[in-house]
Amino acid sequence: MAGETESDTKTWEDLLNPRTMATHHQFGLLGLAVLFVLPFVAPAITTLQFAQALFFATFVMSWDLVSGYTGEISFGHGLFFGVGGYAAGMANLHLGINPWLAVPIGALAAAAAGLLIGFPSLRLKGPYFSLVTLVTPIILISVFKFYPDLTGGELGLVSVGTVDNFGAIGPIASPAYDPLSGFYLGLAVFLLALVVFLAVTRSDAGTVFTAIREDEIAVAATGKNPAKFKLFAFLLSGLVGGFAGAMYGFSVGSFTTSELLALVVSIEVIVAAILGGMGTITGAAFGGLFFYMLRTWLRNLEIVVPIVNRSVGEFYFLVFLVVTLLFLFFLPEGIVPRVVRSARSRVGRTAGDPVPDGGTAPVQRVLRKWVDELQAILGGDDR
Repeated sequence: MAGETESDTKTWEDLLNPRTMATHHQFGLLGLAVLFVLPFVAPAITTLQFAQALFFATFVMSWDLVSGYTGEISFGHGLFFGVGGYAAGMANLHLGINPWLAVPIGALAAAAAGLLIGFPSLRLKGPYFSLVTLVTPIILISVFKFYPDLTGGELGLVSVGTVDNFGAIGPIASPAYDPLSGFYLGLAVFLLALVVFLAVTRSDAGTVFTAIREDEIAVAATGKNPAKFKLFAFLLSGLVGGFAGAMYGFSVGSFTTSELLALVVSIEVIVAAILGGMGTITGAAFGGLFFYMLRTWLRNLEIVVPIVNRSVGEFYFLVFLVVTLLFLFFLPEGIVPRVVRSARSRVGRTAGDPVPDGGTAPVQRVLRKWVDELQAILGGDDR
């Protein structure tokens, strides 16, 4: 296929090797085992924070399906998280619908938003598509402020229900009050999304996604419709993202624009996916957890910095940005691909920079493609 190099082909062969896949699976199983026992050894506040991180990681995976695999960078993916959360919250608050029934309503509303926005915008390329996704959640926030009786305005939705029937399974109270049940609810959502995304990206559709990322024209030349596959990815991403947003609001979070729709949420999702390993799903999942917990840890760090005589927590965001930039600079391919490569080298295997699902360092490929398209629009050329 056009745009695919010999190094890429070797990477594919190396990753499909049973020993390589076994190494990847071993890391995954070890991580899941740690998550399952975490609530029994960690303080309640840490358990609650991890519960929130699981929902965030689910949302990061939904972004990775669209941007990491098809190469279409979405700068406003918080739209799905927000639409799903607010639709479910308003259905419960204003219509009296049970939270468990309101959650699928929110997920379907987010999928519908993905269809309405994705159908016209995915036919655009590069910066144009990114601009549309960037503006959409900003417009929605402005609309919300005009209808405070319906949306709660800047305060968000209050007095909504919780998914407290989850506690009927065992001696577990409502996730809104018990970090333990909130954690396992978040873990269930996280694992469900992980299985769905892995199944899709390891199927023929996933192969087409990565082919679109590498060379969309070549995909069209084979008779396939790239727009159709990108729209499918957008819909599935919206459905899962909306589901996660609704469950988050009804359990360990709240229905406010700052938590669901703010532009910073969309930016954090992008950074988290790149940190973990863009275009890998498992890397995005790990990146979401790592990003959220690192930020939370720095926010609560009380170590005093001598020169400024202030605790790290007082200016944690600056420290967090510096640490994140260092990770992005030294690990452009992401943490998970680097760990897998290092583990493989320890048993005598050699390869290029392996990144699951086609190509070396997808983030570099996607950004290069995006910049090239921007230069074409502006009439510039660096070659």
